[in-house]
Amino acid sequence: LQCSCFTDGVTVASVPPAQPHKRLLEGDQGPSTAGMGAYCPVPQVPEALLEQIRGAVLQHIVDSLRQEGAAYVGVLQTGLMLTKEGVKILNFKCQFGDPQCQVILPLLKNDFYEVIQAAIDGKLCSCMPAWSENRTAVCVVMASPGYPGDSDKGMEVTGLQQAKELGLQVFHGGTALKDGRVVTSGGRVLSITAIRQDLMEALGEANRGVATIHFQGATFRRDIGHRGLRLLQQPLYVSTGPGMGSTAQMFLPASHIWAVSAGPCRKVLGVFISHKSVPRLHSAGGRSEGGGFAAFFDLKASGYDDPILVSQTKGLGPKLQVAQVCKRHDTIGQDLVALCVNDLLAQGAEPLFFLSHLACGKLDAEVMETIKEGIAEACRSAGCAFLGEEVTEVAAPCPSGLCDLAGFAVGAVERGQRLPGLRRAEEGDALLGLGSAGIHGRAFAVVRNILLTSSLRCSSPGPGSCGDSTLGDVLLTPGKTFSPALLPVLRSGHVKGFAPTAEGLLGGISRVLPDHVSAVLDALSWKIPEIFRWLYKEGNLSAEEMAQIFPCGIGAVLVVQKELAQHVLQDIQRQQEAWLIGKVVAPCHTAGSHIEVENLAEALQLSSPQQLLNDSAAEIQPQPGKRKVKVAVLVSGAGTALPALIGSAREPGSCAQLVLVISNRPGVEELRSAARAGIPTRVIDHKLYGSRSEFDSTIDRVLEEFSVELICLSGFMRVLSSPFLRKWKGKILNASPSLFPVIKDGNVHQESLESGFKVAGCTVHFVLEEPSAGAAIRREPLPPRPGDAEGALRERLREAELRAFPLALQLVASGAVWLGAHGRTCWRR
Repeated sequence: LQCSCFTDGVTVASVPPAQPHKRLLEGDQGPSTAGMGAYCPVPQVPEALLEQIRGAVLQHIVDSLRQEGAAYVGVLQTGLMLTKEGVKILNFKCQFGDPQCQVILPLLKNDFYEVIQAAIDGKLCSCMPAWSENRTAVCVVMASPGYPGDSDKGMEVTGLQQAKELGLQVFHGGTALKDGRVVTSGGRVLSITAIRQDLMEALGEANRGVATIHFQGATFRRDIGHRGLRLLQQPLYVSTGPGMGSTAQMFLPASHIWAVSAGPCRKVLGVFISHKSVPRLHSAGGRSEGGGFAAFFDLKASGYDDPILVSQTKGLGPKLQVAQVCKRHDTIGQDLVALCVNDLLAQGAEPLFFLSHLACGKLDAEVMETIKEGIAEACRSAGCAFLGEEVTEVAAPCPSGLCDLAGFAVGAVERGQRLPGLRRAEEGDALLGLGSAGIHGRAFAVVRNILLTSSLRCSSPGPGSCGDSTLGDVLLTPGKTFSPALLPVLRSGHVKGFAPTAEGLLGGISRVLPDHVSAVLDALSWKIPEIFRWLYKEGNLSAEEMAQIFPCGIGAVLVVQKELAQHVLQDIQRQQEAWLIGKVVAPCHTAGSHIEVENLAEALQLSSPQQLLNDSAAEIQPQPGKRKVKVAVLVSGAGTALPALIGSAREPGSCAQLVLVISNRPGVEELRSAARAGIPTRVIDHKLYGSRSEFDSTIDRVLEEFSVELICLSGFMRVLSSPFLRKWKGKILNASPSLFPVIKDGNVHQESLESGFKVAGCTVHFVLEEPSAGAAIRREPLPPRPGDAEGALRERLREAELRAFPLALQLVASGAVWLGAHGRTCWRR
């Protein structure tokens, strides 16, 4: 915390306190900087404490300096820390400092020059600064990549005019003009300051400005002011007194709250919020005089100019029944809020308030309180108020326990900012997916059927779980609420459409696609949680059924213009897992859905090999007395996987034994590595043979000599002949530095970076005469990182190959994977 003042050497004129954020990364992580943002005033500092600091600290210092004959005139700043033992002084500075200055001075109502001149002339008492009331300033700094160390320069900055049109102040700290363009020239490039009526609104507008301005690798924080927001969002529990029932209990932001009483019993009639905290709320709630629960919202005080109200209601359905079986109710309230709020976002609307209704056969106060706490926490995360919960006890046939849980949310959006959705998606647009492991809605009817036929129960260990989570815990994972990460992005104007996928991946995407276009997704481009692989296997479902019923790890989809896709993606990834998962294409004329999900079956199996090794070790490891599969590795001196393959073969329980290394070039490092490991080697120089078939025949004879059963190609630079490939079909493994379809020509690393939504990665596959995506054994997708260069991507691909190749070899050697008759990979289940 920093408190400052103007002084003429005698008079001290206080300045509103500012809270700087010094660390580079969100959550106060990363290296210390000169400042990544600030907000002013600071809600956690009461006026009485400010007055104490002014008198006991600032005035005392000014008086002491004057008495010592060193009168100080100007700006005096002190750094403070609020502790349980009181205020601790950290330092004094003769400056405002930035970005503190950029949130303090915009709130000054006087002419800044007049205040400075009065201080110089010793007349500050006659020209005391006045500060804007009910206004908050938030500043977010945009820095160059590499800051606070050496940072890149010369990157073009765009979007400055759009930020100005939003009514924001943009301070230039590290920019220059080059050929009429604004370019970066320093570490801290820009400071975007928003002045609004409350902290939440100012933070939202500042982040909206940041989302509008672009330059490569921009680094900034989205949590400026969140410390103050957490204070404003502390829940206040209000009860309307005896006999009023549980529905009169409310959780509201605890900022400047008054209870209105009437009559001799001083019964509380409502709760009013005068400070427009999250989300710019001015409301009242409580029991009406005629009975029932009433809540009021003052749109005029909410800050909207021409708003449209949007409402949404949802129920949990079969998921509630699974929660009953698991006796776990702490997540279902979060799920309910997420379902409602995310549907509001589909219209571009900001969630304002939320109510719920619970029907039960017999009221369980502890269960009800658990659900309520979950709803309240989710509302705080979503930035809306939880106004109450109606509880109804119903008679038979509803059994004892919960019968239904439904939620109702209301949001608002400016008329001109409503997402147009279906009218805007065009061919070439990109599709972004937001990660979520939650399962919702009608999908839980299928989940229940799978549980009835499965040998596992809700209490069984969760699939892929390395902790104490049960299958029930994993199934009840709540969906994510996307409003904190998405509201600034939706308001930036860069998003053409947004749709949650609670009712299935295909259904969600179809909500943002007009009839005249189609969509293609690559399931290898995002992370599919283990629970969906388990459902795919246990339910014996097809890939098409999975996409129709389940979200498959994607909680929502956005449509954005291709040129803006990476920028929007980086903005979202600061708070939320997200991927570039597909694109809008020309209409598909085939029957059925106009949305194609490529590689979904492979992706649903992608996470399974390691799990297969862990869960089925008795089947995969050689049985006592059973010999290991003999493996040869063909090299040319360009591969790096041989040491990893050697190490994997030496692991306890390995199903493979490396018996031979063949190189078509003498003196390569792989031959020395094999010799050190005690593995026989052969050099078969291709230059000594008149044809490719003669060369391959020689290799074949040596392989037969060593009774080889599987072949691994590790950087082998010779094209094998068709007769050789036919003879060894299903027994040759290779690793390609790309995901199928293989990039056949050019630079795979550079093409992966330039290929739109296709992610980079490594594929271990069976080698066939004609490359086939269906022959893949193991894929390691590598979503591009912001600022990825070709060299960095090549190194990451090398690491991926070292992980994937040994695992694929063990799966094939164990018999868990083989090449089917039609040239497609088969898996033992």
